[in-house]
Amino acid sequence: MNSKRGSGGAQEGFARILANTGWLLGGKGVGAVLSLAYLAIVTRTLGVADFGRFALILSAANVIKTLVSFDSWQIVVRYGQPHLASGNGDALNRVLRFCILIDLASAITGGLIAAFIIVVFGPLMELSAGMGWQAWIFCMVMMITIRSSPTGVLRLFDRFDSGALAETMIPVGRMIGAAIAWVAMPDVTGFLIAWGAAELLCAISYWWLALRVGRERIGSWRAGRAMDARAENPGIVGFLTATNLQTTLSSIGQQVAVLVVGLFVGPAGAGLYRLANQLANSLTKISSLLSRSIFVELSRTHSSHGREALGTLFRRTNRLALIAGVVIIALILTIGHPLLGLIAGKAFLPGYPLLLLLGVSSCIDLVGVSYRPLLMATDRANLSLRITFISTALLLAMQAALLPIYGTVGAASANIIASIVGFAMMGLASRRAIDAFTP
Repeated sequence: MNSKRGSGGAQEGFARILANTGWLLGGKGVGAVLSLAYLAIVTRTLGVADFGRFALILSAANVIKTLVSFDSWQIVVRYGQPHLASGNGDALNRVLRFCILIDLASAITGGLIAAFIIVVFGPLMELSAGMGWQAWIFCMVMMITIRSSPTGVLRLFDRFDSGALAETMIPVGRMIGAAIAWVAMPDVTGFLIAWGAAELLCAISYWWLALRVGRERIGSWRAGRAMDARAENPGIVGFLTATNLQTTLSSIGQQVAVLVVGLFVGPAGAGLYRLANQLANSLTKISSLLSRSIFVELSRTHSSHGREALGTLFRRTNRLALIAGVVIIALILTIGHPLLGLIAGKAFLPGYPLLLLLGVSSCIDLVGVSYRPLLMATDRANLSLRITFISTALLLAMQAALLPIYGTVGAASANIIASIVGFAMMGLASRRAIDAFTP
């Protein structure tokens, strides 16, 4: 009887993973279509120089947001799940308020970092004093619209459809804002206002939907203190730190890798490497979407089902990821070369070997997409962080060793080596986590 319940729980969880990933892909699809339109408006309106300044401001804001923001949605899902299952809405509310405080602290820290960067590096980016203030205000808007906490509420209640709807407010808001700016204020300021308004619209949508979905199930906003969540949920601070550092390491590792290539082989080689890396990542975008869905279901299964259900769901997601990885490698082998020429032109066709190597690396990461969510869901966030640190350090070290000898091909090969080592370590740790788990 336990076996049947475990199998049923795993089957239901796997079905939800597929459905939730579908919702996430749908939201991304809407954004991809609209982005072609509003980017055309922005580039044609601003021209090369002003668009460059606009892009610099956006990039700086996004980098700062990545550095200071915590994936607090994972906290809401991981530590809110037991409280939701036991009907303790007040304890769940304290977890949510604790995450909101973390997001507010991140916003303040991000604002200070943005001010420092603009004051020190603003002249190098050719930003006037007036444009510097506008850039800082835009960065602050990006900081205060960190929406990880309401995202966690929606995912906790398995409402990925509502999350996808809220996420589409960014491309929809940018499209409407870009059209208005094109007519009323066709300059960098106008488009910054449009982009900032889209972020606010998205954040408001997330909170409205989260509160609507949660209702009384998320408890009272006056029940105890938010900081009580630390004592009520042992390990929450360590989990929070580990998730933030993993996200930061993964993001910075890839960015630094491109800079290292540029230092060794010059801008042309770095350009080819960056283009191949972006195409490879876009082909495996499904891995990040799958990871979000998998984490929610593994956390739910860990809290409410037995070891057999957890193991069954883990194996099924592994098989799904393996099939997706094989399909993507086949696509790179068959249409990668003509796709590269179609998108970038004949001048970039020498980058195909890089696309192939980086694509294989990304597919290795895709095949192991369920490993990190499993470690996070079973209270092994620190172990996952250590493995991420080792694989990131290995990537940079192998690039430094292979670049002088083999050029950009050596850099791309370093990605494969780091991915294989990370895959092996994550896989071993995940299997040990399954074996150690007891109902």
